[in-house]
Amino acid sequence: MAAERQGEGDRAVHWSERAACLRVDPELFFPIGHSGPSLTQIDEAKAVCGGCPVLEQCLDWAMGAGQLEGIWGGTTETERRALRRHGARPGPETITPAA
Repeated sequence: MAAERQGEGDRAVHWSERAACLRVDPELFFPIGHSGPSLTQIDEAKAVCGGCPVLEQCLDWAMGAGQLEGIWGGTTETERRALRRHGARPGPETITPAA
């Protein structure tokens, strides 16, 4: 696992230790379904991701690990599948509310 340095001496800090979701119920990021109340849950999870300082590292990890379930790096499993299919890398504008 890659570690990043953060200004506290030589202590290496893994990107996930700086994630905005650390203090949020993990269940938020694993909605069941893609309609109804799940759309609200997806929007709420993506809102947390939208302000995350390690959004790109999270998405890179999810894509590299083949993470199929949940919201990672501000993307749903459907969005990550499309990114894999097209070989694309999303930018910050990719984090959109669920439709």
